Amino acid sequence: MKYSILFDTDSYKVSHAYQYPPNTTSLFGYVESRGGKYPETVFFGLQYYLKEYLTHRITVDEVERANKFFKAHMGVFNYDGWMYIAKDLGGKIPVRIRAVPEGTVVPTHNALITVESTDPKVPWIYSWIETSFLRVWYPINVATISWRIKNVIKNALDKSADNTAAELPFKLHDFGSRGVSSQESAMIGDVAHLVNFMGSDTVAGILCANEYYHSDMAGFSIPAAEHSSITSWGKDRECDAYRNMLTQFAKPGALVAVVSDSYNLWNAISKYWGGELKGEVINSGATVIIRPDSGNPPDVVLKTAQLLDESFGHTINTKGYRVLNNVRIIQGDGINEEMIVQILDKLLSNGYSASNCAFGMGGALLQQHDRDTNKFAMKCSSAIVDGNEVDVFKDPITDHGKRSRSGRLDLINLNGKLETVRLTNNNDIQCSLSVMRTVYENGELLVDDSLENIRKRAAV
Repeated sequence: MKYSILFDTDSYKVSHAYQYPPNTTSLFGYVESRGGKYPETVFFGLQYYLKEYLTHRITVDEVERANKFFKAHMGVFNYDGWMYIAKDLGGKIPVRIRAVPEGTVVPTHNALITVESTDPKVPWIYSWIETSFLRVWYPINVATISWRIKNVIKNALDKSADNTAAELPFKLHDFGSRGVSSQESAMIGDVAHLVNFMGSDTVAGILCANEYYHSDMAGFSIPAAEHSSITSWGKDRECDAYRNMLTQFAKPGALVAVVSDSYNLWNAISKYWGGELKGEVINSGATVIIRPDSGNPPDVVLKTAQLLDESFGHTINTKGYRVLNNVRIIQGDGINEEMIVQILDKLLSNGYSASNCAFGMGGALLQQHDRDTNKFAMKCSSAIVDGNEVDVFKDPITDHGKRSRSGRLDLINLNGKLETVRLTNNNDIQCSLSVMRTVYENGELLVDDSLENIRKRAAV
């Protein structure tokens, strides 16, 4: 079925056009994180949504199909309003959307986006798009999780490594494509991760970043083994499977990752990698990355480092920490922010630099969170009724934490602090100190940012 925003809404919203006060000509609202797990969010993903969905032009055929569907589904549909959009407005959605620049780190309880209807004949369009529009919570969540982990790893590298800037972009790798509900989820989530890092195995996300965010090549990967490509050799030929990885991929300066826990991880490290294959690893000029994939991650990673150290030795960097020769570790099982903290703490407390270990993250990065993780909501805060501006808000007596803002809003930078303020003039669309930009208006995309610029903002 071809996409149409006429069908990408909640059923009850079809009736909302008839629920606003008579002579309502405009509705204004905002999107914010009302708190939740994190004290700040990294704003990202709106540009993809606007390009993919909201720049679509509504057709007469779509309106006819929607009319038939909703009349049968629930007995109501604003046929005249949608036909006005299709015919008189050329199919363009009559709203103005303003947003903070993507990549901006914003404290929670602040407006990230404002949405305002622009045509007095169809003010209800503001509400119709909420269902699809609010899905921006997902890339914001992923970008925020990835950003927080980046800071955790950065702190460990600053303490224990010689070149944080060179190492950090590849320390967290996206392994999450198979663990999400759709290819689009994998795609959007991975692009959000790529705001902070440059390592990914999620092909769809890298392509999306290249196409929608003007990147030449947003993410990179390396040859790596999986259990089937090792165990297909049989247990008795485990060493041959590892040797084949060296033969195929281990060239001077190359990186190659090999999962090594198919049978006995400690035997694989000490007998094979650090024994029979040690000379081949060293002579190849490559860096071989050992991947443990089971057990308690902090303990397993430390023991892996210690056994590799016994075989390959180490150097002491300028920070006084050990850096393994010829080999590294990547931990991809059971990884989330808390586990990364534990692994790095254990390595550093035992004298090993964070340089020795990278991380692969799947479900916890792309899937183990939802809209309520950071309590995202889109709320109407102002309306024009009978030519007068009317404050719109809610304040439930049963949960004052859900109180919404009132008035037409903007986000400003006041002496280095981001703060949501109320516009005092009905005709203004922004304050003089606004950090928001008008990114979409009446069917047209007005800002088309690059991933490079977005990465710079998130890095700040």
